Amino acid sequence: MTPHPAAPSRRTLLRALAALPASAVLLAETPGLLGSALAAAPPNGSATRYTIVPFLNSDDGTVNVYQSDDATDFRLLRASAYTPPAGRIRDASVIRHTDGYYYVTYTTRTWQDTTTTIGFARSSDRVNWTFLYDYTVPVANLSRAWAPEWFVDSDGSVCIIVSCSTTNDQWIFTPYLLRATNSALTAWSSPVPLSGIGANHIDTFIVKIGSTYHAFPKNETTKYIEYATASNLTGPYTIRRTGDWAGWGSYREGPALVPLDNGGWRMFFDGYGDGNYYYSDSYDTFATWSAPAALPGISGTARHFTVVKETVTGGPGLARNTTRSFRSANYSTRYWQQQSSLLNLPVVSGSSTTAEKQAATFTVVAGLADGSGYSFRDAAGNYLRHWDFRARFDPNDGTSTFARDATFVLRAGTASGSVRFESYNYPGYYLRHYSYQLRVERSNGTDLFRQDSSFVPVTAWA
Repeated sequence: MTPHPAAPSRRTLLRALAALPASAVLLAETPGLLGSALAAAPPNGSATRYTIVPFLNSDDGTVNVYQSDDATDFRLLRASAYTPPAGRIRDASVIRHTDGYYYVTYTTRTWQDTTTTIGFARSSDRVNWTFLYDYTVPVANLSRAWAPEWFVDSDGSVCIIVSCSTTNDQWIFTPYLLRATNSALTAWSSPVPLSGIGANHIDTFIVKIGSTYHAFPKNETTKYIEYATASNLTGPYTIRRTGDWAGWGSYREGPALVPLDNGGWRMFFDGYGDGNYYYSDSYDTFATWSAPAALPGISGTARHFTVVKETVTGGPGLARNTTRSFRSANYSTRYWQQQSSLLNLPVVSGSSTTAEKQAATFTVVAGLADGSGYSFRDAAGNYLRHWDFRARFDPNDGTSTFARDATFVLRAGTASGSVRFESYNYPGYYLRHYSYQLRVERSNGTDLFRQDSSFVPVTAWA
């Protein structure tokens, strides 16, 4: 085991998971393949899958493909998965289209060069990619076309938001809308500038909730990511937040949003000023955000990406309304056991007392906050929950905070038959043992953390 880092203080009050509108919630993905921002953990036997296709801090001539089941711990699926036949590949944005293929669009030249085209490639499996074409963006006197971002509207139309500058001022960018005019994504409408966002904004990313378009452009003067809304895709947008309104800092770019399994939204952005890649979460329709945290594993390696979220088959399963014991995947004689209301990991064996075996037996039930998640009761009817990030058992007080503290999302474990339990209200935090105590800790992307947070459901001791 590694030395234990200092535990962060528990937030005094959890942000309310404000109910987002029940109408369609759209990301830059195809309808029917979108993740809804309404709370929805993956059903038993299924898994959430997030895919990114970033270019590299060390090489803008190729992209890697990474995947994650929790939008925090991204693992390499394939290195150098796609290299264009000419030019570079930067700022790759990815969707899955209605034809079942994954498509990327990207900047085709390095930042020093004039760039009048954006590139396109596609894949059937996210691993093997085929170049399609370079498209010349028809903006008069175009100097640079950068950072194309997919957006799929509520009517199913496929769009790209691309940042363009002209020869009279090559470093002043304006966001433009391109709309696909065929299902093959090979023909595009004339570019239309997004009214209200205006010049000197780049990397604009848009999501739609209900009838409102929410735009996140980077202001190239201040280097802050701003926030704007409109009732029409092309605007006029009203810029509602400027400066360091979200606490992300400056010299931030490449914002990309994706819904999480607990109903929140996660933004990823490139901290190019300090070499890190960050994420931050919101639960109140973008009014407030969590403190930015560096992505484990790929921060400093990956650059400017967007995210495809899917629910796929072949995920882990765990029966509900049954009793189980839970064995550590990397300490095979040690099991979950309730000790003075705390969850620990002592040795349990056939020679253990009846009371010890009973304390190592738990009833698995549907999640209190989300029926697709999981909650656990001890023999006294108390629920496993986290408090100050320590795993403990308490009576259900009927509050929404308790329900979320006591709900966990099932993820695949490291060993065969093992599973991991992600905190429902702290995405990216897992039940993990340290010094044979169970805590909820943020994933650091290491194999040891994955092993320490993996447990095997077995026949109950009692």
